[in-house]
This record gives sequence, structure tokens and C-alpha cells, in this order.
Amino acid sequence: MLRSLASLLFYARFVSSFSALGYRRAARNWDDFRPDFSGQTWLITGATGGIGRAIALTANQHGARVLAVARNGDKLAALKAAAATPKRLVPVCCDLSLMAAIRRLTESPAVSRRPIDVLVNNVGVLLNRHQLTDEGLEMSFATNLLGHFVLTEGLKQMGQLATDGIVINVSSGGMYGMPLKLEPMNCQAAKDFDGMAAYAMHKRAMVELTAWWNQQWQGQPGVQVMHPGWVDTEGVKTSLPGFRRTLKRVLRDAAQGADTVLWLADKRPEASEKGGIWLDRSLQPAHEFSFTRRTTATADSLAEYLADINQALG
Repeated sequence: MLRSLASLLFYARFVSSFSALGYRRAARNWDDFRPDFSGQTWLITGATGGIGRAIALTANQHGARVLAVARNGDKLAALKAAAATPKRLVPVCCDLSLMAAIRRLTESPAVSRRPIDVLVNNVGVLLNRHQLTDEGLEMSFATNLLGHFVLTEGLKQMGQLATDGIVINVSSGGMYGMPLKLEPMNCQAAKDFDGMAAYAMHKRAMVELTAWWNQQWQGQPGVQVMHPGWVDTEGVKTSLPGFRRTLKRVLRDAAQGADTVLWLADKRPEASEKGGIWLDRSLQPAHEFSFTRRTTATADSLAEYLADINQALG
């Protein structure tokens, strides 16, 4: 009962800005957007569905060579066939829940061929059932957070991220309901697992990682974090059917959810010293509630926690 009430209040607070209504209101003030990504190499995780698919196809349409990363070969083939310029869309098959697979990905010929100008850490899952990967990690933690950390750190250490490039982390408005936590993010016991809370923790951590990378890398490349608002994806249909039934008429489409990623890749704004998260081409505060600031965890301890897990996996 209390959780249902909290969800209702959360949705009521953000429906005007996170829905398609908010997108259309913001878009009234935008200039005509005609990006040119010619000569750039993009790597996009979770590229075969929803927001990732929209990003991949639009970047390809505007000239980019796109490394489209996902685990389903048939969907990757369909994505390539749908591209405006198929020869510039390179399917890369990888299970992004497995750190060993991600390490191999960073060394693959397709990825190591040229520096990556735009890295989009997009893949994400919200699971209603507890699952462990073959490496013993909670599945959504591995996919939503640790995999992004391992991929980004690996590419950086290998010199595969262009110094004048950009890393764009795709978070979620759900992170507004969660402070930064460490150990609970990798829930090992099915009885303790709450898929929605786990997803919010992972997405909060992506905001903190963004600030940490900017501090460590001093803007070379720059790192930004955004959230797409409430988008009507297959993941929402599967994992949040009640939410979708209630708000379907005002949910965003995939192109609306992808817009800020494409805008950030084109405009390359400087990272704010105060942090924040982008929505509809506008920098928003990283916190909306005071309780999400109350935590003993820090960006430094988060990075150390993730690095330790990665090292233990070998």
C-alpha cells in the first residue's frame, strides 16, 4: 500500500516533464537540428531495440560509422538492413551481462580499428525476477552498471576513446527516487531482490560515475549523462505493464527518447562542475528529493567497488 502511494506521488510529480507532453513543450523552443556525424565512429550498446535502435539508425543516417552492440544476431541483422547506409552500420554481437565478453569486445577488430568518437552506454534491463549471470552477478547489475564501467574503462585504458570525443550515459528518471548505494546493487539473494529498486540504484550510480569520470579524465573525453523520460519500449511493456497501461497515451516514442543523446553528441557541452543530468536538451539537477543526498557512499567508493568486482572476476 505504501509503495503504491509512493509510486503514485512520484508519477504525479514528474508526468508533466517526463512524458511526451514535456517533450513537446520543450521542443517548441528548439532550433532546427541538422547534425553532421560524418567521419565519426560511434559505439552504441543495446542498439537493437527502443532508444538504442533509434540512436543507431539516426546517427547512421547523419553520416556516422556505427558499431551496434547487442547479443541477438538476428536483430542486429535486421538493424543493419534498416540502416540508411548499411555499409556504415557494423553489427557487433556481445552478451553485455558478461564481463569476459565485454573484455573481448574491447579487443575485437571492429572496435579497435579506429578511435571511438561517441560511446553511448545505453543498454539496460529492469527485471521482475532475480537472476544470476554465469559469473555470479545479479543480471541487471551486470548489464546496467558494471558492464558499462568495464567497457568504458577498458576502452579508455586501451586508448580507444578519442580525446575530443564524448561518452554519453543513458540513465533513467527513476534514479530520482534512490540515493547512491553499493552492496545492495548486486543483490545475491532472490528473497531480497526488488527489480524496480535495483534499476533505480543502477541508474543513480550512472549519474555518480559520470561525475567521477569527468574528474578523473579532465574532459578528455567529456562525459555526460541524460535520461530519456518515459518511453514506450518493449522493456516497459514487459517489465512495467501497469505503468504502461496507465500512461500509454502520454509515453514518448523512441525517437523522442533518443533526441538528447544525439543533441549532446553534436553540441558537446562542457560538463558542469555542479553535475546534473540532461533531459530534453536541458541540464536538470541530479537530486529532486533531500533523502537521495543522504548516503555514506561516494563516487570514489563506487568506482572502487566496481573495479574490485571486475578485478575479482579476472
